[in-house]
Amino acid sequence: MRGKMKGNTPKTFAMLMLASALLVTAGCGNSGSKSASEDSNGTDPVTFTFFGADASPTWNKMQDAVGKEITKQTGVTIEAEYDVNNGGDQKIGLMAASGDYPDIIFPKGNLSKLVDAGAMIDLTDLIEEHAPNLKKIYGDQMNRLKYSTEDPSIYTIPTNMGVDNMTFDATGGFEIQQKVLKELGYPEVKTLEDYENVLKAYYEKHPTIDGQPTIPLTLNADDWKIMITVTNPAFQATGAPDDGEYYINPETYEAMLHYKRPEEKEYFRWLNKMYNEGLLDKDTFVQKDDQYKSKIASGRVLGLIDQEWNYQEAENALKGAGKDDSTYAHFSVSLNEDIVDHTFQPTGFDGYGIGITTAAEDPVRIIKFMDWLASDEGQVLRNWGIEGQHYNVENGKRVIPDEVQDRKTNDNSAFSKETGIGLYNIFSARYGDGVKDSTDNYYTTNFPEQIVAGYTAAEKETLKAYGITTWKEFYPSEEELPLKEWGAAYNMPVPSGTDYDVTFRKTQDIVRKRIPEAVLTTPANFDKVYDDMLAELDKAGAVEMEKQYTVWVKDRVSLWTGKDVK
Repeated sequence: MRGKMKGNTPKTFAMLMLASALLVTAGCGNSGSKSASEDSNGTDPVTFTFFGADASPTWNKMQDAVGKEITKQTGVTIEAEYDVNNGGDQKIGLMAASGDYPDIIFPKGNLSKLVDAGAMIDLTDLIEEHAPNLKKIYGDQMNRLKYSTEDPSIYTIPTNMGVDNMTFDATGGFEIQQKVLKELGYPEVKTLEDYENVLKAYYEKHPTIDGQPTIPLTLNADDWKIMITVTNPAFQATGAPDDGEYYINPETYEAMLHYKRPEEKEYFRWLNKMYNEGLLDKDTFVQKDDQYKSKIASGRVLGLIDQEWNYQEAENALKGAGKDDSTYAHFSVSLNEDIVDHTFQPTGFDGYGIGITTAAEDPVRIIKFMDWLASDEGQVLRNWGIEGQHYNVENGKRVIPDEVQDRKTNDNSAFSKETGIGLYNIFSARYGDGVKDSTDNYYTTNFPEQIVAGYTAAEKETLKAYGITTWKEFYPSEEELPLKEWGAAYNMPVPSGTDYDVTFRKTQDIVRKRIPEAVLTTPANFDKVYDDMLAELDKAGAVEMEKQYTVWVKDRVSLWTGKDVK
């Protein structure tokens, strides 16, 4: 049995019914044949098609160790397609228009397109009847899986984050190479001025590295990644949490494009200053993703403002080349010392995830597959690998051998592709970091002792010099910040094909054109370019768009908390 890329139009439904009848007739004399429902209870081989809106460069068609074990235990093979550019916007738009869907989909921010097209199955009853492990994991969080107050269906189960997750380390922020910090005596880095001074001081002493021009700071503005390294840092450095393109007032729940905050204008003024002083890479807004990573891998980029997942491939290349001291430390950096970094403000459980489409011929088998992956056995396999190969159990504790940890640290891409560890979290629910199973072991390998063991020698040296054990200690902790009642707004589905959607696209086009212009203009012209951008946003309909988004935020708060905030 094989999942097909079909939508359930009346015509195809009738054809399927006819084909089904013919198959039943043909199989009457075969006592060994099994129905779909019977297959759902066993491990008979089956292939399901899947599309993931995130890239997965180390996907190995389930020929890795973990993938083979999953197939052995469940009979399931996943025929996967991942969006190379991340996001899935174009591909999912085509699916919704054509009615051609995979069996399973991870739509990321495009769920509404599929819901509006009638492509998604409500998983509520499937979970209730066939998925005890999913019910156990989500527990009292099931209410947060509902699509909206008007449509309380569960179309996806969140898989991009773990339930009850604790964050033990920082993997983003403002980065500086270990060698730079060491040579300058491990200076304090808390403000934009501190950060700028460190890069400038080292650059002046080392205008070239390995015969090539030194690059004090480069950013990745290729397509949607402009948000990650250019625009998102503006709210981080000015004390706002991550709510995508919006700032949400915690008292009134009113939303506005975060660029309108006066503090953020000052952040972009700082980037303008960096560019005009020759500290920001002149190619920042024209280079492609691979060029950005290539520069990092050369070891001549002193500073980044990024998330580790976005440059990890290049950093792994540095480790493999013996340039451990050219990897990056993560700092919390703000516009001034009075600002409190909200990077780790708690959102509660909130995530986007995976769903089953109307093209799936056996949703029961799929939900049971997902449920097995959510079992203790399935979670340990996905996170730790195979006992005896990737970890051992010593005195009741799971332990990663040094040689395995070395490979994981220094050659992560090859390690992931070979082992499959971490590649299958997208396919089902899981507990987050810091949660222990019935054997008193952590479900994941991201806990303080293991994180520290995974640091390179240069990282450990830097951390020791600053008197801390993880990068997160540079940041305010969750306990110091209030819970966001609306979760992470960027996970909130919004209707597609509406006036809101059209206006949002217009504002995005304006931001992605005008922010680079503001950074690249002369200091004397900065205010005009930035203020013109804000006026252009409002002219494009931003104010009405913000009002509509505010309504949705309030609806979500009501759905999740029971408060009447309208």
